[in-house]
Amino acid sequence: MGFLIQVLIADDDPNIRELIRLYILREGYQVLEAADGQEAIEMMLDKKIDLAIVDIMMPNLDGWQLTEEMRSFSDIPVLMISAKGEVADRIRGFQAGTDDYLVKPFDPQELIMRVNALLRRYKQTKMDQLTIGDTVIDRKRKTIASGDREMILGVKEFDILYMLAGQPGQIFSRDQIIDEVWGYDTDRDERTVDVHIRRLRKKTAVFPEIMITTVRNVGYKLEAKR
Repeated sequence: MGFLIQVLIADDDPNIRELIRLYILREGYQVLEAADGQEAIEMMLDKKIDLAIVDIMMPNLDGWQLTEEMRSFSDIPVLMISAKGEVADRIRGFQAGTDDYLVKPFDPQELIMRVNALLRRYKQTKMDQLTIGDTVIDRKRKTIASGDREMILGVKEFDILYMLAGQPGQIFSRDQIIDEVWGYDTDRDERTVDVHIRRLRKKTAVFPEIMITTVRNVGYKLEAKR
């Protein structure tokens, strides 16, 4: 992703914008800031934005209205942040079109993890296929194929494979896999990940270009053999 990624922070609180900006810049992304919803819309129409972090309580256009307006012309990832943590507020946020919801006060490191996950997921959804050597991983068909050999995977197994294959060599913790494949609000039973990895390894053993490796006490990574 690198420095070409531009993140829009829309929040009327300059202290919150500054906090988020510092952490976003550390990731190597560029930052644009808007103090209200209308200013955010104008930036969206004028600049290339790859992800938006949107507060709910803003003047002119609030975060719900802003997200609905953005969805009329853009499908970029939106992370909504708010002190409103009730279920009804979360539901309204997702109905408006947000991709994720984070309640204030939040750990900046968690915000960064969610930003990176949204960017990774968005990049992958724009790609119908991933190719490793002669092996093709097809997102729409949930298949892995090489030559005349093709296999359909279970939904969660495929989602894990697609996540790992999207960044070969990158280590993903069990928590990261749970967040992206099952969602942030699910029960955090790491054994579920281990069970799916074992099944995935067994099924993909016939595809020699792909190997899922355990990184002890850390997580898993996919190694691409070429």
